[in-house]
Amino acid sequence: MSIIVSKDGKNAQKLERTVIQLENYLQQYIAENLNSLPLYEIDENIKLLVLAREFSTGSGPIDALGVDGEANIYIIETKLYKNADKRIVVAQMLDYGASLWSNFGDANDFMAKLDTAVNAKFNVALSQKLEEFYGLEVEAVIEFLERLKQNVREGRFRFVVLMDRLDKRLKDLIAFVNRNSRFDILGVEWNFYQHQDFEILIPNLYGAEIKKEVDNHAPVGTVSGARGKWDEQSFFAELARRVGTEEAESIHEFYIFSDEHADEIAWGSGNHKGSFSSIFRSISDRSLYTVNSHGSLQLNFNWHGDSDSSGYAEKFGQKLQQLAGFDLPPDYMQRRIGVAVEQWMPKLAELIEVIKNTIPRADRSE
Repeated sequence: MSIIVSKDGKNAQKLERTVIQLENYLQQYIAENLNSLPLYEIDENIKLLVLAREFSTGSGPIDALGVDGEANIYIIETKLYKNADKRIVVAQMLDYGASLWSNFGDANDFMAKLDTAVNAKFNVALSQKLEEFYGLEVEAVIEFLERLKQNVREGRFRFVVLMDRLDKRLKDLIAFVNRNSRFDILGVEWNFYQHQDFEILIPNLYGAEIKKEVDNHAPVGTVSGARGKWDEQSFFAELARRVGTEEAESIHEFYIFSDEHADEIAWGSGNHKGSFSSIFRSISDRSLYTVNSHGSLQLNFNWHGDSDSSGYAEKFGQKLQQLAGFDLPPDYMQRRIGVAVEQWMPKLAELIEVIKNTIPRADRSE
């Protein structure tokens, strides 16, 4: 791939790919720039949090251990193409997973160790970090921690290998394992360039397309390694089970409004929790809000803070602050805010009016 840079259409220069010398640089870059792992290509709702680096197991330290908003656990291994042991990276990751599964039969031991690692990295407890990062209520944090323990007990992990270059044999191995096993293995290749004070990163994701082929044949809402897309029927069946029939019917009204007024409804593919996200292309290709099958409303301000849609998102937040139950922090444009069902449902009619009056051309019937 060629990268050409110019200024005012003149003095075009071809950039040469930068050779990364140290694996530690890859690890640090992930920790500081979570979107450098393009998991959003699988599901735009995936939000990765790296909780620990060099997390020790009986088989050696995991380069990076992360979670997403569904409490899936990610084992991330970094390798440089020049390293001789790059061929065994898949076996190495599986060995780490086996070690976590076999050595932490009592998942509480794993949670205690992870809490210690999070305290060392962020100077806060694990529960507090999850609450802050994902905008969770207390009950949701408790449920999140229980799902983490369940995933450890059952040996349910997602494996990510990150390299500055993936060769064909490794890509073929990832595709083979994903097609023929319950494991999720993703390969990320970084194309790295530098120009003056700028760093240019082009990440490529491998393995997701194969896993999706398997997922399309899996039951929706399954909690196995084969994951399926939620839809209207499965989402509202789960929602009614979680919050009750009356609340589910009210949220269905909000779904109908969103389906009629937004340009697209994107269904999530979480193992334990369904979601739908409303995308208004008049402002952005990324969703403004998400409703999950536990009934909470997620306000995705952080996806719009540094984009052309920031003005609309900020106005949306300002209007919401005038409604009881929507107490947004001063830095809400940098955050993803969770609003519990009992807080936003009583203000459903007002919320709909805010969306209508904030998002341009949201009402396609006009």
